[in-house]
Amino acid sequence: MAKLFEKLKGKSLVRQNIESDYVLETKDLGISFGGLKAAQNVNLKIKKNEIYGLIGPNGAGKTTIFNLLTGVYQPTFGTFYLNGEELRGYAQDKINHKGIARTFQNIRLFNNMTVVRNVMVGLQHQPEYKCTLVESLLRLPRHFKVEKAMRERAKELLDIFGLKDERNNLACNLPYGKQRKLEIARALATNPKLLLLDEPAAGMNPHETEDLMNTIKLIRDKFDMTVLLIEHDLKFVSGLCDRVTVLNFGTVLTEGTAQEALNHPDVIKAYIGN
Repeated sequence: MAKLFEKLKGKSLVRQNIESDYVLETKDLGISFGGLKAAQNVNLKIKKNEIYGLIGPNGAGKTTIFNLLTGVYQPTFGTFYLNGEELRGYAQDKINHKGIARTFQNIRLFNNMTVVRNVMVGLQHQPEYKCTLVESLLRLPRHFKVEKAMRERAKELLDIFGLKDERNNLACNLPYGKQRKLEIARALATNPKLLLLDEPAAGMNPHETEDLMNTIKLIRDKFDMTVLLIEHDLKFVSGLCDRVTVLNFGTVLTEGTAQEALNHPDVIKAYIGN
């Protein structure tokens, strides 16, 4: 029995090393709503520091995959790993604590809170910013120490995004492009290993789009970050993503570099028809 245990243990270690070559790996991931398979057999392998695109026509299943990766939905079949650790079955907050953060297609900020407070919300679950309930209720010295440290860290993040001077403004008063940046800054405050961006360039003018592209590259380099994004702007995708996977009707059409994928006959057909 002891020999069998050692043999199985050795196999497990080898498997762990293989999977940890990727920040994100999905294996036959999918979900069924009743008899409708919204996504099936989706296999992704995303390496550290990659900017990876998940693209496809409307209704292809892209946001469904994001919802599976963040615990909004639980997979009907398949599974997924973050740095080799299986996260299937975890709740949303647990997945976030493990290292996956996201933004949304429709910006979700705390509109009636200041810009700096929005980022501080993202810092609250970090161990160095923890306070006990008693410390917070009684306003003990540690409460003020932690509050000051959170504010300083939030200001540092805002400075990276060019939002430091806006820190005391209400989030709802920021122009659209800056709201997008604030949402990304708040996601980064959770200290993720993988950042999911759901149509980050949606609604932006060309100047804002170019600025966002540079911001995402900065995030990748400065934070040693891996990014998975959904985007309909194919020019944006081509200029930013290292590799892409194309979905249609919940299944993978192809994967490769942006140019390879976008020139694939099945992808052209999916986007523009016969």
